[in-house]
Amino acid sequence: MLILLTLLSAIVVVIFFLVVAVYVHHIAVVLEAIGGSPASLLAKLRYGLRAIEQETGHLPTEVTKLNQGLTQISGGLQQVDAHLVNTIEAVVRQGQKELKR
Repeated sequence: MLILLTLLSAIVVVIFFLVVAVYVHHIAVVLEAIGGSPASLLAKLRYGLRAIEQETGHLPTEVTKLNQGLTQISGGLQQVDAHLVNTIEAVVRQGQKELKR
């Protein structure tokens, strides 16, 4: 009886390891399809990200120039705003003078 239980336990352990080995093999096949070759999805993703990095690499220097230009535009627009306020005030004063006549 002891030999039968030992033999049965050994068979169950062997079956368990065979099942684990089969599933590990299936996992390895899926992972190989994702990133194992130059035509894989992971390789294509890496290529696309590298292209994005190359195309946007000049942005940090250009943003600094853009900020300087926008600062100058802001100053000019503040002057335009001041002139428009003065013009509106002059029109209002002129309108009040004409109403008093």
